[in-house]
Amino acid sequence: MPNPNGTVLRLAAGDYAATIVSVGAGLARLTWCGTDLVVPFDEDELPTAYQGKTLVPWPNRIADGRYEFEGATHELPVNEHATGTALHGLACWQDWDVIAAGLDEVRLGTVLAPRYGYPFQIRSEVTYRLTAAAGLEVAIESTNIGPKAAPYGSSTHPYLTCGLVAVDECTLQFPAGKVLLTDERMLPIELVAAEQADMDFRTARLLGEQRIDHAFSDLPPEGWQVSLSHPGTGLTSRLSAQEPWLQIYSGELLGRRGVAVEPMTCPPDAFNSGTDLIVLQPGESHALHFRIDGGHL
Repeated sequence: MPNPNGTVLRLAAGDYAATIVSVGAGLARLTWCGTDLVVPFDEDELPTAYQGKTLVPWPNRIADGRYEFEGATHELPVNEHATGTALHGLACWQDWDVIAAGLDEVRLGTVLAPRYGYPFQIRSEVTYRLTAAAGLEVAIESTNIGPKAAPYGSSTHPYLTCGLVAVDECTLQFPAGKVLLTDERMLPIELVAAEQADMDFRTARLLGEQRIDHAFSDLPPEGWQVSLSHPGTGLTSRLSAQEPWLQIYSGELLGRRGVAVEPMTCPPDAFNSGTDLIVLQPGESHALHFRIDGGHL
């Protein structure tokens, strides 16, 4: 039977091993010394809550699936009816082409054809590279191959984990100074100081029962790192990036076995607010880079 996750590709380097799938250019598994660093999903089952998906041409959500760009109004299908929003782009369930595959590196590509709601043409490629020294290095690169300017944003959706133990037992640390408060539809209301919302993780703190599903900003422009650590085992799972926004989700839909860490080029509903929205001119490209590695405290 056809695999719902498309082509399955396996990488190995040193103490690291990874499984990549072509549907959604997804990260299905990443281990260090045999221990899970991201919450895995079975290769023959649909992943839960966008596990490991590549998010283009926008991350997060667009209110009512509607936005204006260069004087025209566009309407996208709403795929999260509880919030009435268009969530996580257009490529999550697309079967990407395998452009190149080796023992420690794979490159996937797809073309987003113009359509109602997004009448632009984008070519995207994702490269996964595994090394013994640095862990998993990932690049999401997109080029506007159409004749007119296109609104664009990107992200990824891995769930960091410390060997699948409950995140309640783990400490979380990341250097964001501000958090974006949202309404009941998960749409932005106000950007406030992280400590004001009891979401200041610049010093590592036990996550406990705290629930988070928020975008953070005021991140170091030279780059930043999110660390999820288990004090008992000493295991740490880390994601490093250099984007201006970061979504953190405490993983209730996955039984709180992992924390979603999503480096984002823009905040939720950027197609409407214009905040940090990338506009790709014809022939112009953009790249998002991030890395996941593991170790001990």
